[in-house]
Amino acid sequence: MADRKPIESWLTDMDGVLIHEGVPIPGADAFLKKLRESGRPFLVLTNNSIYTARDLHARLRRMGLDVPVENIWTSALATAQFLNDQRPGGSAYVIGEAGLTTALHDIGYILTDHDPDFVILGETRTYSFEALTKAVRLINDGARFIATNPDNVGPSTQGDLPATGSVAALITAATGKKPYFVGKPNPLMMRAGLNAIGAHSETSAMIGDRMDTDVLAGLEAGMRTFLVLSGVTQPADVDRYPFRPSKVVDSIADLVDLV
Repeated sequence: MADRKPIESWLTDMDGVLIHEGVPIPGADAFLKKLRESGRPFLVLTNNSIYTARDLHARLRRMGLDVPVENIWTSALATAQFLNDQRPGGSAYVIGEAGLTTALHDIGYILTDHDPDFVILGETRTYSFEALTKAVRLINDGARFIATNPDNVGPSTQGDLPATGSVAALITAATGKKPYFVGKPNPLMMRAGLNAIGAHSETSAMIGDRMDTDVLAGLEAGMRTFLVLSGVTQPADVDRYPFRPSKVVDSIADLVDLV
């Protein structure tokens, strides 16, 4: 790490890094406060597409964490930007919630179940069999299949929940068509986020709690990577991967002095 340029901007995952099951992780408030005071560009990222950036800003504030709306980057926003670049003014059949539908409305997309350009799958609290059947038929009729992220499970206070990746696998089994996943570990989400804050990968760092998404995405986007052990990946898991983070730390509290 010594031969790399100083870190000028930071990207950090949210769940497992800043919060865990709705509770701030010790050190998260100090890290965010120092980032804001430093004036360095930063983004808080999440693969979850349920909430809008405004929703997440309010939820984090209730937990005592102050993250401006413009510093929040979700897989829904990344998906909308990707579609706006690929096919501006298009149409989509969407399985998802306000975070995804709002992002698509904001880029001028038409949400329809009549001959859409895309079927877009994101998280929702209640996956409808009727909606999934409609998605399968539209994809079989030629709609392109997009998913906000490949996460197979999501956290809850009761335990793991099936997430976008699991439901995408169901649709793939029914159609034979695999989706294009926009969220982590796709480096597209990271590069789009860096562009949004005017940052360069060479002087940026990614903090995450998962080797298979956060660290992989940061690595492939050309950033320095920090793995925190306050979330999914545990110390014994690190050596099972063919790649490594730049540094492994116990929690976000260990990174405050690097800002």
